Amino acid sequence: MGNAVQAVVAIAIGVGGVVALFWVLNAVVERLPKRQEELLKPYVFVGPAIAVVGLFLLYPAILTIWFSFQTRVGTPAQEFTLDNYVYLFTDSRLHSALINNLLWIIVVPTVAVAIGLLVAVLSDRLKPTSEKIAKSLIFMPMAISFVGASTIWLFIYAWRPPEVEQFGLLAALAGLIGDPPATPILQMSDFRLNSFALMAVVIWMQAGFAMVLLSAAIKNVPEDTIEAARIDGASEVQIFWRVTVPQIKSTIVVVTTTILILVLKIFDVPRVMTSGDFDTNVIANIFYDQAFTFGDRGRASVVVVALIVMTLPFMYLNIKRFREQEAQR
Repeated sequence: MGNAVQAVVAIAIGVGGVVALFWVLNAVVERLPKRQEELLKPYVFVGPAIAVVGLFLLYPAILTIWFSFQTRVGTPAQEFTLDNYVYLFTDSRLHSALINNLLWIIVVPTVAVAIGLLVAVLSDRLKPTSEKIAKSLIFMPMAISFVGASTIWLFIYAWRPPEVEQFGLLAALAGLIGDPPATPILQMSDFRLNSFALMAVVIWMQAGFAMVLLSAAIKNVPEDTIEAARIDGASEVQIFWRVTVPQIKSTIVVVTTTILILVLKIFDVPRVMTSGDFDTNVIANIFYDQAFTFGDRGRASVVVVALIVMTLPFMYLNIKRFREQEAQR
């Protein structure tokens, strides 16, 4: 009960404080001459937001870049160094994680968007009730946290020696069909199959997100264009690829970019399921180890800098696409 009261008080103070801040600033600006009032009034409302963004986004980013040039905390002389960047380009463990991140970037958005698009198209042909049920089932994993989803899939991938009764879903099914696998699924090494097993968890969760947005975009495609294509003798497949997809292209790009940025920051699933072992490590997991296991602030910061650099192009593409959409309205 005490925690609930504290939460309510914190919300009241926070919301009330913001309202009071805007009221006071607005009252002060309104007492200025008309010209100064018109000049400053926009900043009364935008200024606090810019300050918050600077405090919680820009300042930590600048501080992280600064830390990336420092030696490890606790060394005899805390000084400027490029050793952390040498580590970034020479450490084999980090390179393996980069390859894994590249695989995540290629596989997860592509498969998740493909499944979401397929479900959106097929469910659009169902009756309203059946459509709602199908979409609810596909979207349901989105309500589960990454840690919860990882725990669920750990039971799916669970493995015991062949002579012991299996309780993992996949191993038990394999035992019913034939022989249970001789190697745990999450310890395979052929072309990083274990990484693909982890990717399946995120695809399972993000397909529903892609489906919802793409379904909305498909429903906004004008029926006139589809009917015109049918009159011209186009098949359903041709209508999909030549009429529907071009008109929802911007939504596909936005959904893909959003999942890309999510995948670049992926941490929970590899951490919970394998702790980065068996060639499943990712950049965020290396950051966690360097920062909290080894206490090396410099190496942890340089990993974050690499992650920021990798994320920037995708953020740029997302912003560019958003501006193009706004210009078309």
